Amino acid sequence: MTEARDFWSRRKAAVQAEADAELLTAEEQAISAQKAELEEKTDAEILAEFNLPDPDHLQAGDDVSGFMAKAVPDRLRRRALRRLWRLNPVLANVDGLVDYGEDYTDAACVIENLQTAYQVGKGMLAHVEALAAQAEADEAEADETEADESEAEEPQIELEETGTPDAEPVLMAAEIELDEPDEVELAPAPRRMKFEFEG
Repeated sequence: MTEARDFWSRRKAAVQAEADAELLTAEEQAISAQKAELEEKTDAEILAEFNLPDPDHLQAGDDVSGFMAKAVPDRLRRRALRRLWRLNPVLANVDGLVDYGEDYTDAACVIENLQTAYQVGKGMLAHVEALAAQAEADEAEADETEADESEAEEPQIELEETGTPDAEPVLMAAEIELDEPDEVELAPAPRRMKFEFEG
């Protein structure tokens, strides 16, 4: 018995939904046809047709609810709301403490033909690679200049000839190899905090 009621209830709801959808589409078609007619008319003609005052000459306390009707075009509605916002001191004089009062969009800061090194999915890869190549080139140039300077700065020591032919040659500090330890001491790994919960 309950299954039969469920079937008929669902059927009745479906028929009602179809009727509501048909009414909605008919209403939308009527509104779109009316808007198409209003687009051809001037603002003065539309205001006279709906018996509305000029939105630019509204005064404080005037009723703007007539501009909120669906049949009134958006351009007139916006003009009336702009005038209302200018007349109302609460809306017209925004204090500086409003967090959302600033324009946080990029529209004010956009530069025409802006180019960036960012690539979707790759990030700043090309820019980073170019910087790394430039750094390597700078290091290579620095190494070459240091090598040239070190060769120029090395003093030429002339050994005085002594009468003994078996004299041992004097070794320079650069030629003496220092004993370096084979193993380099590594810093200990940082300790991590561990938490244990009972329960």
